Amino acid sequence: MPAGIVAAKAMLHHWEEPCLSGTRGAGCVFFSGCNLGCVYCQNGSISRENFGKLITPSRLRDIFDELVAQGAHCIDLVTPTIYAPWILEALEKPLPVPVVWNCGGYERVEQLRTLEGKVQIYLPDFKYADDTLSLDLSNAKNYPQITALAVEEMFRQVGPYRFDEDGLLKSGVILRHMVLPGQLENTKHVIDFVASRFSPGDVLFSLMSQYTPQKSAKGALSRRITGAEYRAAVDYMRACGIADGFVQEKSSAKEEYTPIFDLSGI
Repeated sequence: MPAGIVAAKAMLHHWEEPCLSGTRGAGCVFFSGCNLGCVYCQNGSISRENFGKLITPSRLRDIFDELVAQGAHCIDLVTPTIYAPWILEALEKPLPVPVVWNCGGYERVEQLRTLEGKVQIYLPDFKYADDTLSLDLSNAKNYPQITALAVEEMFRQVGPYRFDEDGLLKSGVILRHMVLPGQLENTKHVIDFVASRFSPGDVLFSLMSQYTPQKSAKGALSRRITGAEYRAAVDYMRACGIADGFVQEKSSAKEEYTPIFDLSGI
């Protein structure tokens, strides 16, 4: 990607976790490019094909303000990692709603420290507990170790999650994990990490069932997860004592839940 910000869409998004979307939606800005190379990415047109429009930090700030004016409960920065220096310019003046750093979890602690005080909610994936799997599926070396350090830094900054009187998240960390077909053991190891590192009331955990096969998918990745796989993941999560967070209906695995990237709002 070029130096500067490339974005593909800005919108009120109603399909994030309920404490982010609320009744009016999260104010999502979808950035192009990604620091991961997930073979199953549902946003491939922007993450891998780099579709998007080059904008200035000043224009990005205008987009934030426009989304807030439309009623956004938060400003949700989707895959922002590679644009952190320019995003920080747009966040120089505080916003009246929380800022969400919605990322793949593969973050440098040094960069996260530059965001302290600017980001109120961290929404990282924790995709893998297995080095081989992360390299094969996301071209990410040492993903479990790097993401563990990143998540701990995020928690250090924002502390235990806090809701407002309407049940919207004011600050905190939501850890996301999407169950992949045929990879239940990986899911269990991720859950083990969360249960061992955090106490009840520290972080929220979002166990996702929305895996959608892409056209080039092969092997187990060419199918959706089964009901049995997801039930087993939910049961394991509960057996490990994780009760703070979210589960999904199997109906979440639908292509229409992926936005159409058409530069609208940009």
